[in-house]
Amino acid sequence: MYLREQKRLEERLRAVLRELYQIEIANVVIEQPPEIKFGEYALPLAFELARKLRKAPRKIAEEVVGALGQVDRFVGFEVAGAGYINARLDRGAAVEAIAARGELETSSEHLHSLVEHTSINPNKAAHVGHLRNAILGDTFVRLLRAAGQQVDVQNYIDNTGVQVADIVVGLMHLEGFSLSDVQALMARLADKGERIDYYCWDLYARVSQWYEADEAEKQARKKVRLDMLHEIERGGNEAAAIGELISTAVLRRHLETMLRLGIEYDLLPRESEILHLKFWDLAFEQLKAKGVLYFETEGKNKGCWVMKRAGASHTGDALPDGDTDDLEAPESTDGPDEDAKVIVRSNGTVTYVGKDIAYHLWKFGLLGRDFAYRRFFRYSDHECWISAESGESDHPHFGGAQAIYNVIDSRQADPQANVIEALRGLGYTDQAAHYTHFSYEMVALTPRCAMELGYDVPEEDQLRSYIEVSGRKGFGVKADDLIDKLIAATQKEVDERHPELEAAERTVIAKKIAVGALRYFMLKYTRNSVIAFDFKDALSFEGETGPYIQYAVVRTRSIFRKGETTAEQSLANMVGIDAAPYLSGEDADAIWQVWLRAAKTSLLLDQCIATAEPAYLARHAFQLAQDFSNFYRKHHILTEPDPARKKFLLATAAVAQRELIRSLGWLGISAPEVM
Repeated sequence: MYLREQKRLEERLRAVLRELYQIEIANVVIEQPPEIKFGEYALPLAFELARKLRKAPRKIAEEVVGALGQVDRFVGFEVAGAGYINARLDRGAAVEAIAARGELETSSEHLHSLVEHTSINPNKAAHVGHLRNAILGDTFVRLLRAAGQQVDVQNYIDNTGVQVADIVVGLMHLEGFSLSDVQALMARLADKGERIDYYCWDLYARVSQWYEADEAEKQARKKVRLDMLHEIERGGNEAAAIGELISTAVLRRHLETMLRLGIEYDLLPRESEILHLKFWDLAFEQLKAKGVLYFETEGKNKGCWVMKRAGASHTGDALPDGDTDDLEAPESTDGPDEDAKVIVRSNGTVTYVGKDIAYHLWKFGLLGRDFAYRRFFRYSDHECWISAESGESDHPHFGGAQAIYNVIDSRQADPQANVIEALRGLGYTDQAAHYTHFSYEMVALTPRCAMELGYDVPEEDQLRSYIEVSGRKGFGVKADDLIDKLIAATQKEVDERHPELEAAERTVIAKKIAVGALRYFMLKYTRNSVIAFDFKDALSFEGETGPYIQYAVVRTRSIFRKGETTAEQSLANMVGIDAAPYLSGEDADAIWQVWLRAAKTSLLLDQCIATAEPAYLARHAFQLAQDFSNFYRKHHILTEPDPARKKFLLATAAVAQRELIRSLGWLGISAPEVM
């Protein structure tokens, strides 16, 4: 309702501005007042027009208000301060519309979108930092789908990178294992109920220490890593076979970990296929033909194919006939561009950015080549596919998206910007405009959390706001350990509160609370904020937490159970009831605030998609839970003697429940029946 009335107001304002001033405004800014007493919408347009019209903002606002006249479902407009226009809704009509219309209203584009998230190196167990990536990505997928978009979910697997090479170095050089030995190791671990990703977690830390332990051997050991990396990339040898075996087993464990949080994928594109199917060769020809790349003949990048960095002013030019074989960097009085981004090194190897450009051309359907595919992981209602060099003939279509969102941490801003620059250089400006680097900051631990996990935190570090984790040093929180610990804590609480329930039911409730706590904790911070994870803060039933919002839903369910009705029936019972008498006066503001906040859910969906910021929805859900709690304390619903007013109060609880459950669902959180 709120979004629909906002659009109605925008249309009327455009008409008024045409009538009064012969002005066309593409985007009418409408804000939300800081307090309910100022109305439901605030319009700053008089300030925007003041310079153009050479009038005082307040005078313009008065003229606009005078010309607005009657607008359906609005009771009035008033000038405030130096020139704001406040708009007030007809509360009774608004409540009637909100109760009757449970469907979504959205203005988002209905695109075919592709969201890539998680993308953990398949060399060890997932950790707490990976959870932020996966939860952000999964939540954004839910938002896009709620807005009606077709969304493909992809999890990029770098199975030929240096991290996998490090594990193979550990297995072959530190452990002295052959391929058959590694196969036997995996069988032993499985027999004992131990996990390959946990084994690799410890091995990865040992390998990192091995590289640095002996100063005299350091260079030789680093060469072992480089040689191993090249063998894995080349394929067809024992090192590559071990890398494939381990990375595939670890990947399967990652999918099982994420499934505990309700996170699923459609496709697992792997770097090995990008290499072996020679995606880069096709991309290279496009980049050379369009002059995006040029061959550097002097300076530090001599012998390399390079491109300008995003924001730079020059790349070099292709020859007029498109022949780039002898292409040289253009002459410049300043010499070669030392800051140019190297895409192909002088030894012929392709950089990460080069491979990423090729991959994103495939994502947009612009490469001219496709993966083969085979089934890899079964979810309850769909298959997750993995890329292959040869695969099944009958498979879904992947790639060819209209919009791309890459959930990658903020440290990858430069490579991401260079991929976008390459797309622009190739003439794919629309695709570049629909390419979003969905960046985020790291997850650390509070000193208290680190000590609870058994880490030795020096006294001087115990006063710090957070402690960074490091996979190479083996310092961090494995994702499954974190989930297990959260479930154990909630299980204890649920067991104490509800001994009358069956053990299995209590476990289901505990898991819902734990997952809700974790997901909400990761989502309530804006993406550019560093998160310091803490068990106590995440699990609290008070304050801005997942359990607090879940508990608000549980309260509504209790109301309907005791009232021997349902939320749906309570909303249906609003038909024929005039809500206006219950929505006037200062005491009624707590009730109106619930309805108004509930009406804004669709608006929040649009805002989250437009800004790629799920934290706004998390905040909305918390504020709606607060609004309901304030209403619940002030109004005794089930003992209300006036039958019509009781129906209205029940409907207020019902609309709060409806929008809380909807918002929590988009956040990937479910609410248990009891807590």
